[in-house]
Amino acid sequence: MIERSVSADRMENIINVFGSFDENLRLIESELEVSVTDRDSEIRISGEPESVMLAEEAIDGLMTLASRGETIDSQKVRYILRLVREGLADKIGELAEDVVCITAKGKPIKAKTIGQKEYVDAINKNTVTIAVGPAGTGKTYLAVACAVTAFRAKKVNRIILTRPAVEAGERLGFLPGDLQSKVDPYLRPLYDALFDMLGPETYNKYLERGNIEVAPLAYMRGRTLDDSFIILDEAQNTSREQMKMFLTRLGFGSKIVITGDVTQIDLPADKVSGLKEAVRVLSGVEDIAIHKLTGADVVRHVLVQKIIEAYERFEKPAQQPKPVRNKR
Repeated sequence: MIERSVSADRMENIINVFGSFDENLRLIESELEVSVTDRDSEIRISGEPESVMLAEEAIDGLMTLASRGETIDSQKVRYILRLVREGLADKIGELAEDVVCITAKGKPIKAKTIGQKEYVDAINKNTVTIAVGPAGTGKTYLAVACAVTAFRAKKVNRIILTRPAVEAGERLGFLPGDLQSKVDPYLRPLYDALFDMLGPETYNKYLERGNIEVAPLAYMRGRTLDDSFIILDEAQNTSREQMKMFLTRLGFGSKIVITGDVTQIDLPADKVSGLKEAVRVLSGVEDIAIHKLTGADVVRHVLVQKIIEAYERFEKPAQQPKPVRNKR
């Protein structure tokens, strides 16, 4: 057993890191089997040497995030613990460094995981970015944030958001109303992200001017899109023909982000997913980034991460031992 200490410059940082009723502290203690106490603005950690070292790195990293104004919750604590266990404690300082976008209410949008930060960096550095990952990893939300930032900086004149019209075995024809009424609920996640970034009034103003367009993928056919930030969401439900059509809409001064989850394909069994094929075909092509997010990048309820991991284990084919041939 050993004891180490971590100094804290400001009391509010200690309160933020420890959490309400010390819930974050209890989580660190239970996960690493250490004892943590606070005395005179000094955090003391005791336990087995390796566990104490990990706890020290985790608390030091959390203090860094707290000093930058980040709210420390149980989800963030679990993610930091994962990083230190994987030997990536030096990466913690990269989190919350850059603000991707400021929402209409003044809230800064930042990457919450290393995978998300690398995703945002890929969008900024490449003309085409393909992001593949499970639900809750911020694929669409961060792409919209990058689009709004580029639009505000006048790097693009338009934001175009689109999705293929296939969803969980249901058909738009069963929805009431005209075509616009049918597609509006279907495109709601894209509307919500834009409302959050711009506010309803600004959004409607830009929509009327044609600076923002939210439409089904079929509306993209036959167009060339210059000076635009174009996001294709739910791309796992595109056919190979649709994906090729979409990619060739790219015009001068434009940027494309394609997002999707290859574990939630709603196409008929005999149809090839355009997203899966694009990842294979475009791998290694200059100025095209293919970024894969994982369950570690999920920023929803912690149970979502566990659900995704459970499904991955269930769907992974069992490793069958290879038959041994008798030598003669």
